[in-house]
Amino acid sequence: MLSPDDFLEATRWAGLMTLALAALTGFAFVFKWGLRFRLVGATGFAGVLTVGLLGLSFEPFSRTAVPGAVPYTTVYDSGASQIVIAVPQEIAPETLDATLRQAASNLFKPYRLGLPGQVATIRARTIAHEPGGISKLVYLGQIQPNPKGAEDAFQVQIYSPGPSTPG
Repeated sequence: MLSPDDFLEATRWAGLMTLALAALTGFAFVFKWGLRFRLVGATGFAGVLTVGLLGLSFEPFSRTAVPGAVPYTTVYDSGASQIVIAVPQEIAPETLDATLRQAASNLFKPYRLGLPGQVATIRARTIAHEPGGISKLVYLGQIQPNPKGAEDAFQVQIYSPGPSTPG
């Protein structure tokens, strides 16, 4: 997977090519070549591509890996403040803590929308299969960001064993 540094290097090369194309467009206007207006369009398009590559160099595509975390699946994301992830049924509290922290570092982004006063929350859940073919959703824990200036970046709650359905 490409890193932000790779996109920054591509931006550098695309910028140089855009400047060269702009110079060629300038010569086309000075010498009144027939394709000068086509070169204007090509130069504009090259500029848009360069700006797009620059934008991609700001946001990292790599995911954070927290030691001890297990793979999870995002099963619900409101795009605002509510996210639900699915984890394995048998998971230790330490592993759940690491998994919630990994999900928080990957999913809590500044561009998330939300109403004022809403706190972004990631809840971890699993499916418990009970006798008789009945399956229930069991929430195992949640994580929320702490207010700015707090000692720890996140507030993690691990629920006690047994079915729980927090509000």
